[in-house]
Amino acid sequence: MPSTFADLGLPEPILAVVRSSGIDAPFPVQESVIPDIMAGRDVAARAPTGSGKTLAFGLPMIATTAPAMPRQPTSLILTPTRELAAQIRRDLAPHAKAMGRQAFAVYGGVRYRAQIDWLERGVDVLVATPGRLEDLIEQGAVDLASVGIVAVDEADRMADMGFLPAVRRILDRTREDRQTLLFSATLDGDVAVLVDAYQTDPVRHEVGGAEPKVTDATHHFWDVERDDKVRHTAAAIRSSGSTIVFTRTRHGADRLARQLHREGVSAVAMHGGRSQAQRNRALADFSEGSVDALVATDVAARGLHVDDVATVVHYDPPNGHKDYLHRSGRTARAGASGRVVSLVLRPERRAVNRIKRQLELDLPTVSPTHRVDSNATRTRDPHDRAGERRTRSAREPAHTQRGRDASATPPGHVELFVGNLAWEVSDRDLAKLFRRHGAVSSAKVKLDRRGRSKGVGIVTMHRSGAESAIDALAGRKVRGRALEVRRAR
Repeated sequence: MPSTFADLGLPEPILAVVRSSGIDAPFPVQESVIPDIMAGRDVAARAPTGSGKTLAFGLPMIATTAPAMPRQPTSLILTPTRELAAQIRRDLAPHAKAMGRQAFAVYGGVRYRAQIDWLERGVDVLVATPGRLEDLIEQGAVDLASVGIVAVDEADRMADMGFLPAVRRILDRTREDRQTLLFSATLDGDVAVLVDAYQTDPVRHEVGGAEPKVTDATHHFWDVERDDKVRHTAAAIRSSGSTIVFTRTRHGADRLARQLHREGVSAVAMHGGRSQAQRNRALADFSEGSVDALVATDVAARGLHVDDVATVVHYDPPNGHKDYLHRSGRTARAGASGRVVSLVLRPERRAVNRIKRQLELDLPTVSPTHRVDSNATRTRDPHDRAGERRTRSAREPAHTQRGRDASATPPGHVELFVGNLAWEVSDRDLAKLFRRHGAVSSAKVKLDRRGRSKGVGIVTMHRSGAESAIDALAGRKVRGRALEVRRAR
């Protein structure tokens, strides 16, 4: 079997981008489907979120797509959510550029004019949500008659959201001899109907389980009182670092983000009631490590890939076991470890126990496994200057706080010395590296006169994650240099 991307038949410009990104070998789904797509076959693939399927269908599409005329794309990728459309476009853009092709995404929540201007210049690989694409078709801004290859991503999610009629209308506007690729967590029900109606002798591939594996993360169910939920959530974030917290409603997400700030935890809210620019900013802040927590409704439960999410907290219980799986699947991805914490009120026990039975999670609902320090996590008193420093820290990314009380280490935190850093490593890079192991309050790289790293830095992080960070990062190569990590003297 092929063991490198070069063995899969991809052209050299794409291989060069793959090598520069540090990817050593294809994921199983990529190894399975890329040769068939390159050979022009229709493909129906069952692959879970996080399995590497974006590059599995995206790279061969870019490699084989023809140049587009204005308003007439030659390749189309359909996806259910705005965030996933934007993410796919970001993932594919460097590969498209290497091949002299243009990849662009259209979705709701942003103005039409910029999207129309791009389409008029010519887009080879168009990534789109069904609703916005149909709007642009009705305005005459795009014509799909030249589309010779289509990928339908997250087809099961499309069905859940009621998008399949729109998907069918869109596919009917493409070339009759098009190549059709379909990727889904399941290939039965409505998805099977789509396979039968729009694919010709498809090659079927099944990679991974039909659903995310519940065993990939450690799961905890905590018996809590309503008044203590925010404090327990803040404590869970402090002990882990990068955390996604799920709430039932938009208002609940906004309120919890504000409450976490008052507890000294940096958090941003993300939900369907926010503008696309706000959602993009929240996701970018969380992905880059500028904040410790992303508080979201189920809009973030499917189709998004964020590296190194340490913990998922079900602040409000999910509607059922499938939602529990997809929320929880934001952590423990690509072989990494992760933790899932469910906060359970007394009236919610029956519903949560049903979810546990359906997932065969033989786990009790117990008291929280951490001690909540009432002094460290209480809502800030206006006269508490230590609380004021914590709240200011939550408002501002740790890596931007310079020269402020540099000698003061927050309670419960320790300082770590980091040596042998590459010259280009920034404060933000250092913070992101350590946030994988716990909550980071600051990260500072010592710079020379030219603004380059002198090779050393100091990270201040919660003591609960410090030893884990030392064990994981000491000797690890970052940009070709083995790090030295130890407690600062």
